[in-house]
Amino acid sequence: MIRAALFLCFGLVLAACNAVPLADTPTRAKITDSTLPPMKAFATPAPSAPGRSNANIAADFLSLHFQLESGRKLEVFTRFEMPITVRVTGSPPPSLEPDLRRLLVRLRREAGLDIRQITSGAANITIEAVSRTEIRRALPQAACFVVPNVSSFDEFRRDRRKPKTNWSVLRTRTRMGIFVPYDTTPQELRDCLHEELAQALGPLNDLYRLPDSVFNDDNVHTVLTGFDMLILRATYAPELHSGMTEGQVAALLPALLARLNPAGNRHPAAPVAETPRSWIDAVQTALGPGAAPAARYAAATAAARTAQSLGWQDHRRAFSDYMLGRITQMTDPDAAQQYFRAALHYLSQTPATRLHAAYVVTQTAAYAVATGNGAQAVREIDPMLDVAARAENAALLSTLMLLKAEALDQMGRPDEARSVRLDSLGWARYGFGTDWAVRAKMREIAALNPQNRGRG
Repeated sequence: MIRAALFLCFGLVLAACNAVPLADTPTRAKITDSTLPPMKAFATPAPSAPGRSNANIAADFLSLHFQLESGRKLEVFTRFEMPITVRVTGSPPPSLEPDLRRLLVRLRREAGLDIRQITSGAANITIEAVSRTEIRRALPQAACFVVPNVSSFDEFRRDRRKPKTNWSVLRTRTRMGIFVPYDTTPQELRDCLHEELAQALGPLNDLYRLPDSVFNDDNVHTVLTGFDMLILRATYAPELHSGMTEGQVAALLPALLARLNPAGNRHPAAPVAETPRSWIDAVQTALGPGAAPAARYAAATAAARTAQSLGWQDHRRAFSDYMLGRITQMTDPDAAQQYFRAALHYLSQTPATRLHAAYVVTQTAAYAVATGNGAQAVREIDPMLDVAARAENAALLSTLMLLKAEALDQMGRPDEARSVRLDSLGWARYGFGTDWAVRAKMREIAALNPQNRGRG
């Protein structure tokens, strides 16, 4: 899976969209001297346990492991069958090593993997930091990606059309190459590490139906969740091994998941609502690169119509409304807010979509600030600050805090506004990277405040 941000492309307040996924290729910052506060880092991970039935998780496991994003079926289950070593090569920026070490600790503790980093020699998984230009020259729509049976970018370019790099013919995993950009933000680099390392180890598919996983092309979740760690723990359970068929794995999953996730047996199974290709294609047209505004609107409308006709009441229905809001907010901001409110209605149905709601709140709170309703913005933002922090999303957290600072200024509370704004900057440095990007984000959000218009 190529890392591609769809839900993250909130035009007013978050970074621009990345690319649309390329079929069958699993995918998901240099820090300069600064006059801004030091970059902040998240401390103890706080993933939530999956709150769904083991029967549903079993269905998700099979869909994640036995199908590629293109829809192509995989004949056998694959994983590493030995202790796993990881090595970093290329030109890694300063933030990569601490984020990788933290991720490896989580994989050992939460997923029970026998995985460690080495500094020399051949590794099972090689993470090479290259430039975004090199990545896009190889795969124009990719932000980062993983390839089987290679250990360097040169080897990938040389052998990319050979059977050894074809996921569909893989029978076991021994060697993987992950290619990430060194010239991006610390958060985007970390997100790439989480998603690509997880897919090097386990699932190759992404499923829009998952509300609580990085294995979802909406890219709402950017670090591995409790659900993701359970999937990886099950992937490396002793009951399973490379070469098993889907039927063989399916027969073992009920007992396996009952052992690993006993709470999942207490949840009733829900119907599995598959995501039709027509809806996926519409999403990619509406939010991907290259489409004209009219085509984007038509695609978003088609996606919303599909979601309604299928009776969806979940985050995919909300996503459809979000797209319409996103596309119409420049031409009809009042109508866009109705779409965003509809999205929040569907997202309020389950705690598993609180992070999705936090993204939508960046839009509704920005509108409240732009219309001078600071009190409304603060009411919406405050419950979402902890949500963004628990998800370890510094870009989202700093955006919410900067919006809150403008709202507090509107409410005549300048000292509080100054404190919140200052506190946001350390997170902004992690989420947006360079000083100029952080300052541009500050100016962008400050410009929403009518009190600032006309100032120099």
